[in-house]
Amino acid sequence: MVRETMVVGVIVERRVLDNPWIDHVWMPVAVLAGAPAAAPWTVLHVSDDLTRFYAGAFELELFGSDTGMYRDNLRSGRPSLWIALRSTNAPPGVALHLVTANPFEGESLTEAGTDIIEAVPMPIELQQWLAAFVEAHHVERPFIKRQRDRADINAMARRGPHSGSMDDAE
Repeated sequence: MVRETMVVGVIVERRVLDNPWIDHVWMPVAVLAGAPAAAPWTVLHVSDDLTRFYAGAFELELFGSDTGMYRDNLRSGRPSLWIALRSTNAPPGVALHLVTANPFEGESLTEAGTDIIEAVPMPIELQQWLAAFVEAHHVERPFIKRQRDRADINAMARRGPHSGSMDDAE
């Protein structure tokens, strides 16, 4: 199996809300190509209703079997990375769970659960790395539509000598 990895840094924000049921939300906002030397959950910016954190580093993985999805992502007009944050009991209350370049994996993360999933723009360095990976490992597979066997409509009409009719029972 072909696999390549690159370490990326993730930036998230904690936004204060004016809402009677919830006081804040977490939102992934950016990915950095490479990981800075800062410790995870380093505060980058603070304002009245927003705190921006460097959430930490994550090893982004590319797989040779997913090159078609990566190609679709690059051709989408807005190449993205999907970031998943998961609630924890440890401060600050969320943890970095996953970063993926596969749009179908990103979509599947949104189907169930309480994770926070957000698509963020892919930095140009990662777009170039992803394009080189697709170029090196993509194998075009032809689409083959299955052919179903046609139903034999005459088989339903044929009846043998013991067809089960009332005349046969007597």
